[in-house]
Amino acid sequence: MIRSMYAGVTGLRNHQLKMDVLSNNISNVNTYGYKTARATFSDMFSQNLSSATAANAAGTLGGINARQVGLGSMSSTIDVVHSVGAFQGTDRTLDLMIMDEGFFTVSDGADLYYTRAGNLYLDSFGYLVVAGGQYIQGIMLIDAEPFANEDLMEASVIERIGGDEDIKWEQMDTYDEMMETYRTESTGLPIYGARDPESGEYLDSFIPDSVGRIVIPTYYRQISIDESGVVKGLNEQGEAVEIAVLMTATFMNTGGLEKLGDNLYRESSNSGTPGYSFPGVGPSGSLKAGGLEMSNVDLAAEFTTMIVTQRGYQANSRIITVSDTLLEELINLKR
Repeated sequence: MIRSMYAGVTGLRNHQLKMDVLSNNISNVNTYGYKTARATFSDMFSQNLSSATAANAAGTLGGINARQVGLGSMSSTIDVVHSVGAFQGTDRTLDLMIMDEGFFTVSDGADLYYTRAGNLYLDSFGYLVVAGGQYIQGIMLIDAEPFANEDLMEASVIERIGGDEDIKWEQMDTYDEMMETYRTESTGLPIYGARDPESGEYLDSFIPDSVGRIVIPTYYRQISIDESGVVKGLNEQGEAVEIAVLMTATFMNTGGLEKLGDNLYRESSNSGTPGYSFPGVGPSGSLKAGGLEMSNVDLAAEFTTMIVTQRGYQANSRIITVSDTLLEELINLKR
């Protein structure tokens, strides 16, 4: 009876955790770029009442299975489901959605973060930022002041993915010129090459030393971003100019990313090393401007799961009350 009581307690605790996860999903049903989560359970260890025995040598008795009593359930995982959400049009040129895998890469000047929320803005200095103020990372295609090169990319990222530091990029006039330079000087995909199965390091990969913040000069107007991540604008003469290109990142295990809030993720020890690329190149999806990625929370599925969770919690509470009744009957034997 004591075993059944504590088994019921573990069930209550785990169903409460599942309800917490469901509540967070529903509260973020309208959060752009949010990825739904799910809680899973596993059975706890079992107490052996008797071990299994094999058949005897004479063949007169067969084998007997072990007798085990389970001691409840335990929380197994809280998974983040990184399926692509639906596109919601906004008719705003700086609203972007990544149509497949990939994350926007941002920096706060000290660390790199990743996000699927593509509502971008220009700050008072002309830098391209996300809602939280972190700087979008990319490559300038024109000379622009001020341009701050993030040494995070050059120092730490190149070292981690085994990039070729001898390959140096200069500011290019057009996106096509930049891509042609990349294709002729690189032996693999842009920054996301083959992976060594033994060491886990990326091979034939590099990161250009000009990766950093994207700044739009004040005299450019009608800023837009195309499906390849190219930032364009009209100069003083009314000519369309390619100003910069966004960088995106993909991971071997997106479920291993650590959530930080504010729509940001951080690399973890189980997410794998980020592979940096351009939108639409390699595993990274192309961009769609004029809209944002909606949350992938399925309300119908969440409410159905909530009902099942409620009934599971209710059933586990009944275990405790019935076990208490049995103990009461045992105590009443003395009367």
